[in-house]
Amino acid sequence: MENIDKSMPVMVTGATGYVAGWVVKRLLDEGITVHAAVRNPDDKTKIAHLDKLATQTGGTIRYFKSDLLKEGSYAEAMKGCQVVFHTASPFVVEVKNPKKDLIEPAENGTANVLNSAKSTPSVKRVVVTSSCAAIYTDASDCANTPNGRLTEEVWNTTASLDYQPYSYSKTLAEKKAWEIAKRQTQWDLVTINPCLVLGPPLNPKSVTSASFDILKQLGDGTMKMGAPKMGMGLVDVRDVAEAHFRAAFSEKAQGRYITAAHETSLLGLAQSLLPKYGDKYPLPKKALPKWLLMLVGPFTNKLFTRKFIRNNVDVAWKADNSKIKKELGISFRPMKETMEDTFQVMIDNDVFK
Repeated sequence: MENIDKSMPVMVTGATGYVAGWVVKRLLDEGITVHAAVRNPDDKTKIAHLDKLATQTGGTIRYFKSDLLKEGSYAEAMKGCQVVFHTASPFVVEVKNPKKDLIEPAENGTANVLNSAKSTPSVKRVVVTSSCAAIYTDASDCANTPNGRLTEEVWNTTASLDYQPYSYSKTLAEKKAWEIAKRQTQWDLVTINPCLVLGPPLNPKSVTSASFDILKQLGDGTMKMGAPKMGMGLVDVRDVAEAHFRAAFSEKAQGRYITAAHETSLLGLAQSLLPKYGDKYPLPKKALPKWLLMLVGPFTNKLFTRKFIRNNVDVAWKADNSKIKKELGISFRPMKETMEDTFQVMIDNDVFK
């Protein structure tokens, strides 16, 4: 790929989102002009933090009204951009109608943005925020991979409309992206595939990511009797933003990138907070036994089906993050820093009151 010109604007979909906010910040820090595609540019509560960032940096931000599911609504925002970041996709786990609430927005939204890129001659690279959920459904899937670790070659084959539909939606959306990319030669596609993303939100008042529900339950006493040793990966939102930035502007960037810093568990997340916060907050200190979860899990949380517990509790999550380190030169923050920074923002915003 020829060099991307940083004096040209770049477009970010879903710019008010949790990950997107940090991507926008990284671009503005670099003095780049950001075309922020948002649902409602008049909602100041959603964009005030981005305006503030723009005044503190050498970059410029312009807002464009757009709708993920409205064909052609990104055309204006994309005009003159060499790079498109497509980050807009919901991270919600509880939905009434998975097909309508998850699958269609993820798949059709991706098609809409990438088809617009096809008809915008200036675009040279598209970076899509995918997910490790497009690679696996349950921690038990890791054991079925060639070396017992998830790699970029692995695709999720175990999620469905009925089981973990969020993972299914991310898989279908990313497949759709590669399908569209392969049908043209104007721009190349890179996907960033993060695991669980935590780290301080830039706009704490309007965080809707399910990541924070998990942390809230760790700190508000919901899990004070213990937390499941549920295998998962963790990565800092600031590192995910840096990965997006390098994926856009590095000539070496190609294909998919597992963006995961730590192999841990729900209990592991809690334990990383104990030294600093353990005496002030009812954080879980021990593991909830699997047999107990199998017994009461389905009654306490409808996502904790017996199948989910069987496949994730006391099962190690393992992923190979060597590609992103080698090709994009990414180094990851320590888990303690990510967890403490996030928890502190939640305390400062009275989340546990």
